[in-house]
Amino acid sequence: MVRNLRQLYLPWRPRSTSRGGPRPPSPRGAGTKGPPATTAAASEAASRPHPSASGDPPAAAKPLLRWDEVPDDFVECFILSGYRRLPCTAQECLASVLKPTNETLNFWTHFIPLLLFLSKFCRLFFLSGRDVPFHHPWLLPLWCYASGVLLTFAMSCTAHVFSCLSLRLRAAFFYLDYASISYYGFGSTVAYYYYLLPGLSLLDARVMTPYVQQSLGWHVDCTGLIAAYRALVLPVAFVLAVACTVACCKSRTDWCSYPFALRTFVFIMPLSMACPIMLESWLFDLRGENPTLFVHFYRRYFWLVVAAFFNVSKIPERIQPGLFDIIGHSHQLFHIFTFLSIYDQVYYVEEGLRQFLKAPPAAPTFSGTVGYMLLLVLCLGLVIKKFLNSSEFCSKK
Repeated sequence: MVRNLRQLYLPWRPRSTSRGGPRPPSPRGAGTKGPPATTAAASEAASRPHPSASGDPPAAAKPLLRWDEVPDDFVECFILSGYRRLPCTAQECLASVLKPTNETLNFWTHFIPLLLFLSKFCRLFFLSGRDVPFHHPWLLPLWCYASGVLLTFAMSCTAHVFSCLSLRLRAAFFYLDYASISYYGFGSTVAYYYYLLPGLSLLDARVMTPYVQQSLGWHVDCTGLIAAYRALVLPVAFVLAVACTVACCKSRTDWCSYPFALRTFVFIMPLSMACPIMLESWLFDLRGENPTLFVHFYRRYFWLVVAAFFNVSKIPERIQPGLFDIIGHSHQLFHIFTFLSIYDQVYYVEEGLRQFLKAPPAAPTFSGTVGYMLLLVLCLGLVIKKFLNSSEFCSKK
């Protein structure tokens, strides 16, 4: 969602050429971004006072900046132009969503899905025609999941729009963005736990005990193993959510040479909580028993693989730096494919809810759903506070 690829490709700089191409930046101190002395245009741009300190027109009305005219933390690898000025006011940030900057489509590729999912969940909760009211305990896992989906898209939009208010606020918004993704991942696990996992043969001891005996020749009672798994799913997912947020926040510091590769990896980890569905498709006839789950589950993971490819490879801007600065760069494609993956996930979670409501095994509890989510919000808030107050962040920014 969010990206700061200067650290990911530290060796990369636009090469200087005899034809007037971009030159590498000169050394600079932490937290400052002085213009290269050899670039007259950059010097002129840097010497202009910010509109907040003069009567100049708003920054949104001025030409956008190039990569060598903004602080290091703002430079996206292979993105040469389209940068907004720092600092911008909140009004200028909002106005920039209608301007051709390199963040504009990053906003719209998640704001439009946010509206679509908001409409979808409103229909599910209030206009579905079910006899179950929106506040019924059976719908608590769906509330957890819906809040995760909507919060993820909302925080991504916020981070991309307001990232140029200041360096510290930029880091704060991105930390919140990482936390929202972890929150969404845990909310997905809560929905899986109540709506999807109970219907799997893999987690039914009456099916698995004879299956293991016939297939492997092991005389093992699977009741205890399955009970242990069910007891550990949510606590393990909770720990993973906090750990992933810590790792992603840590990736913004100087020790990490490949932050986006690390972030992609750590956000794959919570997807392991869906392994029972994958094993179900390998060991049993999931395609025949639940074709909706089978098709949308695997299509979701296909979209995620494509999204991860663009997020790590930085294609197409890596091939032609500067050509895709405004439209078509990898982060926009990453947003589109993550939206498609969540769209498929919503589809099979809704189908799981329908099956659950036909014969609910047990009513979800408040502490086992919303209680977990509130505790996670508290823990993630403490993580973000720690990183914002850390000396490491202050020394880097």
